[in-house]
Amino acid sequence: MKSNAAPPRRVTVLGSTGSIGVNTADLLAGDRDAYAVEALVGHRNIERLAAQAKDLKAKFAVTADESQYRALKDALSGSGIEVAAGAEAVLEAARRPADWVMAAIVGAAGLAPTLEAVRRGVHVALANKEVMVCAGDLVTAEAKKHGATMLPVDSEHNAIFQVFNDSQRKAIEKIVLTASGGPFRKTSIEEMASKTPAQAVAHPNWSMGAKISVDSATMMNKGLEVIEAHHLFALGSDQLDVVVHPQSVIHGLVYYTDGSVLAQLGSPDMRTPIANTLGWPNRIPAPSARLDLGKIAQLTFEAPDPIRFPALRIAREALIAGGGAPTVLNAANEIAVAAFLDHRIGFLDIAATVERTLERLPNRQIATLEDVYALDDEARVTARSLIGEETRHAARA
Repeated sequence: MKSNAAPPRRVTVLGSTGSIGVNTADLLAGDRDAYAVEALVGHRNIERLAAQAKDLKAKFAVTADESQYRALKDALSGSGIEVAAGAEAVLEAARRPADWVMAAIVGAAGLAPTLEAVRRGVHVALANKEVMVCAGDLVTAEAKKHGATMLPVDSEHNAIFQVFNDSQRKAIEKIVLTASGGPFRKTSIEEMASKTPAQAVAHPNWSMGAKISVDSATMMNKGLEVIEAHHLFALGSDQLDVVVHPQSVIHGLVYYTDGSVLAQLGSPDMRTPIANTLGWPNRIPAPSARLDLGKIAQLTFEAPDPIRFPALRIAREALIAGGGAPTVLNAANEIAVAAFLDHRIGFLDIAATVERTLERLPNRQIATLEDVYALDDEARVTARSLIGEETRHAARA
């Protein structure tokens, strides 16, 4: 007698050892019969990567760090799991025959493997906003060419995705992304100047990696999300808005011409948007805490403060400028955040470094992936030079 059960969905997780990857693995482990794990890609957390590969019975495990190959090989000895390391191995993992690929490799490093998955014409769960910021036009063109479905994982974009009626696109006035305001929402500029990395990564609502936590503290994450939303939903800058919502219960809103406003609500748990993409077009169970509005009692909103959080303005200006400006914005921000986490610059220097990098580099058009990489490299060199100048100046002072 034939079974009517659907075959397991074949999945690959690019960036399985980060916060998004860990939450994805948690969902996969919750229904082992529904998924067959093709490949897992991590970086230096070999212990976690090996444990995930064994637990989820992955066919292929990759560390992006070539120096960690032997450690991963030893950790998976006797498991029958194929092991590889390095940039080309990461691309190979993205090419493997999965039906659904989680693209969660942090930063511009996620661009090439994400494009490989897109070119296979599969469902790509996009958790790396920098991919769309750096090369949004290229990625969307490739997705259209190869028939790939881009499923946003960021809680805000996923919220919009859930209530965005594409068949009624002409009736959409604008979308609104919500922001928690981060740990420094009520902190004065003078106080922010002395904030430490440990204080910046202490997000009040979400459990995230260090880089994205700092982006939340500067509100650069919301600026990057505005640019990503422009590409994901094909909307102009004047149709993209941001509101600070400290409770992180409403994640996104869509305003329609008849006066209706549709919003998606949920507890601040990344397993909810991940589950939405993992099961798409169906909905699957997720262990996220259920929302109790009676217990929350109050939802509040406020406009972002452009003086204390200039990153949002800088990002919007880069979107309007177009061309390579968003690529420069992203690269400079990655360098500046890394320098802050390394205690080499202050918190307020992050946005200042990004703005000065944009001012120093003339804008140019992006036509190919090679253009993106070249401009990304140039922006990083420029940002490092600016940080070096600032460090030398501070030392003399």
